[in-house]
Amino acid sequence: MTTGIVDLSTPLYDGIRGLTTEAKTSIDTDGYNTTTLHLYTHTGTHMDASKHFVEGSGTIDEVDLGVCVGPAEVIDLTSTEPNALITVEDLMPHEGRIVAGARVLLRTDWCLHVEADDFRTHMPRISLQLARWLVERRVALLGVETPSVASVRPGNEQELGDVHRALLEGGVVVEGLCNLHELRQDRVHFVALP
Repeated sequence: MTTGIVDLSTPLYDGIRGLTTEAKTSIDTDGYNTTTLHLYTHTGTHMDASKHFVEGSGTIDEVDLGVCVGPAEVIDLTSTEPNALITVEDLMPHEGRIVAGARVLLRTDWCLHVEADDFRTHMPRISLQLARWLVERRVALLGVETPSVASVRPGNEQELGDVHRALLEGGVVVEGLCNLHELRQDRVHFVALP
């Protein structure tokens, strides 16, 4: 059996939403190259700390690394439409794989929209009902290909807060994954260290 490594992180480059760079030094003038990065913390692939939405809770350096490494279930939701709410019913065909301690990666192929204008505004997102269901099942980690688990559109602040708070009180959230379409198995060894 052959195994391989698939990088699930969104490539970062100057000009991607949330990142700009500028040369600080160069080999020609200083003898070495360095770059100054201006990086929004939610650019590309990232992990949300509880403190992101739960006042007085943990920072990213307090995340249990054991949760971030291990077997993960890849759930194919590629039929999900833009701007759709992903519900418990959508995951019911896979409920036997979504158990206590599971790492669950939702494949929507939304990462293929990273250059599109609607990438942040029309993404499929987790319903509050599904967020609560995942926490009730004691899922340890949820990974999504969208830049957020909930809508970031103006006027949807309630959804954004409620879904994040529900998920972060129960486990780890990884957003902005990429390349799940390159995985050839529905169970993989996953490594996502903050």
